Amino acid sequence: MATLLDLTSQGDVATITDDAYLNRTLQLMDPQQLYALWERQQWRSQEIDLERDKEDWAELSDEAKEEHLWGLSSFFVGEERVTTQFSGLVMAYEDEQEEAFLTTQQVDEARHMQFFDRWFREVAGGDGGIRDRLAASRADVTDAFVELFDDRLVKMGERLIADPSDMDAKVDFITTYHMVIEGTLALTGLHFMLDYYEKNELLPGFAEGFANIARDEHRHVAYGTWFLQQKCGEERYRARVRETLNELLPLAAGVLVPKGYSVGDEYEFFGYTSQEQAEFAYSALSRRLKVIGVPLATATV
Repeated sequence: MATLLDLTSQGDVATITDDAYLNRTLQLMDPQQLYALWERQQWRSQEIDLERDKEDWAELSDEAKEEHLWGLSSFFVGEERVTTQFSGLVMAYEDEQEEAFLTTQQVDEARHMQFFDRWFREVAGGDGGIRDRLAASRADVTDAFVELFDDRLVKMGERLIADPSDMDAKVDFITTYHMVIEGTLALTGLHFMLDYYEKNELLPGFAEGFANIARDEHRHVAYGTWFLQQKCGEERYRARVRETLNELLPLAAGVLVPKGYSVGDEYEFFGYTSQEQAEFAYSALSRRLKVIGVPLATATV
């Protein structure tokens, strides 16, 4: 019998290609299994070879550089945000196995931020220290990004820090963090941008680091799916997940919109249409929610 890892990438059910496997009885990887997976998959953000990236970057037009920086800035600032806002969830662990896995995720997020900072410093030529490069990258994020990452996520983290035993707050945080920010936004952007870099044989060092980040993110989302499946046997938690998604998905849609466009406009990003991005994000989220037991109905990406 095939294991979940045989069928998925990192235990993330959104990567299962045969929907016949998707139902609430699917046995997901638990935190202990995901922790063991993390131990087997270490990588070093400071040792990836970026020499070819420097050559590729020098040959890009100013317009192409601007497009790349717009997309990468959101990831750089986003990784810093999620690293700093994760402590409340670590404090909210329910057993030692979950505690161990959650600490690995915070380490992963810090490593992702370090990789982006190194690439911006060594390839794109960002000046100053990491705080200066983050500040410069913030010029490229959208108003929707600021509201989601600097307002909503921060407030949810503060609720958990104030009371780590607040299960409503934990469900809200994981729905926001793992389902919306990582599952709907980050993994959608990673999918299309990685495909572009690999097809065009461009920025191979960045593509290597980005692929490692994508692997980590799938593992994180696998945890979030497992946790919500455990809790959503109760209607009160299913209702909280639905409410949070209905509130945040329209906001999340604004994070993906490039400069000069609004939600609902048609545009292309790295050669892919806004419709292709929306369909990918919707399909991935729908698969996770089917296994959790909260079908995606009225909320749309």
